[in-house]
Amino acid sequence: MNLEDRLHRFVLEHRMSGKGPLCVGLVVTRHAKNLGLPLDPDGLLTKARGQVMGLGKSAVQAILGDYGIDRVLAEEGGRTSRGSVGNMRQYVAFLNELHAADRFDLEVVESWWIERVREFFAGKPFVLHFDSSKSFRSIVKDLLSQAEKRQAQSKGSTLVGTMLQHLVGAKLNLLLDTPVEHHGAAVADDASGRGGDFLIEDVVIHVTTAPTEALIRKCKRNLGNSFRPLIITTENGALIAMALADQSGISARLDVFEAEQFLAGNLYEIGKFGQAGRKATAKELVTEYNKIIDECETNPSLKIDVA
Repeated sequence: MNLEDRLHRFVLEHRMSGKGPLCVGLVVTRHAKNLGLPLDPDGLLTKARGQVMGLGKSAVQAILGDYGIDRVLAEEGGRTSRGSVGNMRQYVAFLNELHAADRFDLEVVESWWIERVREFFAGKPFVLHFDSSKSFRSIVKDLLSQAEKRQAQSKGSTLVGTMLQHLVGAKLNLLLDTPVEHHGAAVADDASGRGGDFLIEDVVIHVTTAPTEALIRKCKRNLGNSFRPLIITTENGALIAMALADQSGISARLDVFEAEQFLAGNLYEIGKFGQAGRKATAKELVTEYNKIIDECETNPSLKIDVA
């Protein structure tokens, strides 16, 4: 597991999201850069009040300023957060453990925290505009369009693919008696030992916005292991996937679903086709989706509100 994945897992396990924990991550990382590792957590406490040393607005803003960020993250720099000392101790233990196991670059660590700050500032949730006069497909399409616009403004992000994966996961949770296993969108299938994004009985589901030859090869491996591969993708992606599958000779053994139709179809069924049921199901889908975001992602702006 690479350094970014370890940081991602640490933040999820210890619920270190929000202004206060972000301040702790930045300040303690800067202490590690200045003082070296391993760190003594007791040495990072002020004698007078037992607070995290340097955890104040000026110190946090100075770090942000190094990266060209002038927005205020927290007026108190996280100092007043009740969990700051506990977060500091957990994070120091994490850094010390990494240091003992292997050498790593604290510049990369600090940059990772800076990206979480940028995400926090961009953290307006997406909005599902439920309009009973519109089709489920158009409602889902609008959500993905919002993600596309935000992704275009954030170089290197994969918001559309992440949203799509977790919307599919949320729908599967509503549909099945036992919730499926969820993973962060940045966690590779091979690294986690999975054959795809979701495994249900003998069906392996791959969720993607851009099918590739590598994905088709993975589907061939699924078939070789007696699984049934299924690709869920965008409208354009479905055309690409079928063309690639045809070239590889597996088009007759591979199912490809267009995402908006896949999501909309089952939402009608779960809501029993009634208007009240459709709205209730849409809200349930969003609630389930937001739970998955809390569990698997570090970017709170991926969440969805219902309007």
